[in-house]
Amino acid sequence: MPLSPGTPAPDFTLKTMTADGLKDVTLSSVRGSKNVVLLFFPAAFTGVCTQELCDVSSGFSAYADLDAEVYGISPDTPFAQDAWAKQNGITVTLLSDYQKEVAKAYDVLLPDLIGLGPGSARAAFVIDKQGVIRYAEQTPSPLELPNFEAVRQTLASL
Repeated sequence: MPLSPGTPAPDFTLKTMTADGLKDVTLSSVRGSKNVVLLFFPAAFTGVCTQELCDVSSGFSAYADLDAEVYGISPDTPFAQDAWAKQNGITVTLLSDYQKEVAKAYDVLLPDLIGLGPGSARAAFVIDKQGVIRYAEQTPSPLELPNFEAVRQTLASL
């Protein structure tokens, strides 16, 4: 079960690839200025994950209009994430949880992902500007997408 709404969001610092190379992104750095959507996904270069992040990228302005920063988090390296994003036109900031510590902190680490060992579940969190989780969903299967309408409704209520 993912962390519950009303719970303070665990802080983290993860790597992302930028035009200038690797950069650290820290969740608490946006506290007080932006709401945050965290989208945990199992793996780059897979069908459902590509669909999810491409859909969010194409509707990115809806999240910006709701004063939200969106981060996609997977256990892939930042180099694989960057290649995948460029190949598929993904504009969401992708964060590498290579050690799977953030998935564990948010309680969305699966003990075994299709026989490959521990992996990230597909999950969505909305975190308000004060750093409190306001929406949390882990899909029943990594093949299912989160309820993005509920994510947007939660953001609109903040």
